[in-house]
Amino acid sequence: MLVSDEQLSKILAEAELVSKDNLKKAKDVATRSEIPLYKALLNLELISDENLGRIIADAVGVDFISLSRVSIPMDILQIVPEVVAIKQRIVVFNKDKDGLHLAMEDPKNVQIREFVEKKIGIPVTPYFATEKDISRALELYTKDVTAAFDEIIAENVKQAKAAKAGKAELPIIKIVDTIISYAYKNKASDIHIEPEEIYSLVRFRIDGILHDIVKLPPEVHPKIVTRIKVLSKLRTDEHQAPQDGKIQYKVGDDSLDIRVSTVPVTEGEKIVMRLLSERSRQASLGDLGFSGTDLAKIEKAYKKPYGMILATGPTGSGKTTTMYAVLKILNEREVNIMTIEDPVEYGLQGVNQIQVNPKTNLTFATGLRSIVRQDPNIILVGEIRDEETAGIAVNSAMTGHLVLSTLHTNDAATAIPRLLDMGIEPFLVASSTNVIVAQRLVRKVHSVCKVSEEKDISELTAHLGEPLVKKVFGNVKTVRLYRGKGCKLDHGTGYEGRVGIYEVLEIDDEVRQAIVERKSAADIAKIAIKNSMTTMIENGLEKAKQGITTIDEILRVTKE
Repeated sequence: MLVSDEQLSKILAEAELVSKDNLKKAKDVATRSEIPLYKALLNLELISDENLGRIIADAVGVDFISLSRVSIPMDILQIVPEVVAIKQRIVVFNKDKDGLHLAMEDPKNVQIREFVEKKIGIPVTPYFATEKDISRALELYTKDVTAAFDEIIAENVKQAKAAKAGKAELPIIKIVDTIISYAYKNKASDIHIEPEEIYSLVRFRIDGILHDIVKLPPEVHPKIVTRIKVLSKLRTDEHQAPQDGKIQYKVGDDSLDIRVSTVPVTEGEKIVMRLLSERSRQASLGDLGFSGTDLAKIEKAYKKPYGMILATGPTGSGKTTTMYAVLKILNEREVNIMTIEDPVEYGLQGVNQIQVNPKTNLTFATGLRSIVRQDPNIILVGEIRDEETAGIAVNSAMTGHLVLSTLHTNDAATAIPRLLDMGIEPFLVASSTNVIVAQRLVRKVHSVCKVSEEKDISELTAHLGEPLVKKVFGNVKTVRLYRGKGCKLDHGTGYEGRVGIYEVLEIDDEVRQAIVERKSAADIAKIAIKNSMTTMIENGLEKAKQGITTIDEILRVTKE
């Protein structure tokens, strides 16, 4: 590491960027886990990746670069060949009259700088970039191999057609491997393989949107289904009933947990595979897109020894990811953490996780009832679906347990009448709930093809209303917004990746009183907004203002 643990500790203490208690906690974790202090600080989310990077760059005496904030054209990136960039952990992010601007994990490495200067023939200016930033930037190289995957899939289809004519064996293993690898490279969350009359359609869900990827010959489909069933240990002779299974799969250095679902449809069996990778589990609370104010509210809630933290939103809005980001912070040897989920999506070392199983009558309610007898400190309930589960969860939160769970409601305030409808007494809801987080996921503008444009403020007020627009953008006539033009790296969408938009409802005394008085969700929301709650759409518009997403995306997911 460029800066020793002792140096870093001293800098942080002098600058008062991390409290003494938190610094001690990070040192203890670093010693116990045998990891550098900077990694412990990041894992515990005691400092942001960018702030830590600036501190290290300043200590080393070089400029800091946040690669996530710059657009790197492919022709600039590829000045340094992929194999060199990956091996040396370096990224060229700009070229101008001063020469190449090179992001490095180790800017003290004079040898690699001189090697690049000699190879390219122009001066090199080194910058420090964090490990996470370098890794993300290096993925831009990987995206360029999608063209190669297109060729492989085309070759597989060609071989399959030849097999139909009796000229070759069906390359089923290769086709399935190619589909999974291609999905992983494109950061797909789901693979759909759908039988049609004249072809088998492969579709990927990327950033929440389904894309048609390739049409395979129809005779290939049953063999693909059989191959996936074998991998996921499902019955290959059962074609009329739905089946669920799981595949452990390696792609490079990453491990994939693939959840497999098969259902009979009119033309055969449809397969959907949900891809859960190690990298998807590494998101920390600070990476999810919360504002500083909202993060502080959540931190205040999870630092309490008891009470409920609820995440609400539709399926696929990132609720589980948010709850697990909190759980990662709380996961220490001194506490007993237990979960009941359907299904268990994220494996977390040191946490006791229970999978719901209706066949053995292991439901959320029965599992939760057993958990409270297991001396837990913290309980995660995958979802509160019924009165019995709600009652046990609330009582657990009232009797000294910290309970994390999710609900299906459109906004934060509506979660309260939802609990009341489940038969929970108002005073219990008011006393047991710490904070409610409502959220959606929006696609982020692709940094590679990002452009800006001036918009007349009247265009926004027509869609969003004048009070909301004035609150976010102020009294202006025009506003600068951003969008992606669309390129081959983002499938022509102009978007890459997703980020959350949130509203965080803190249960303060005034809200608590409104709950006891059975006030409506609208009344509770008004009180929360008066007491500084930022609504989800306001949070989204702030992100559009910053160039992170677009107005169209905000309207798409909020449907307002």
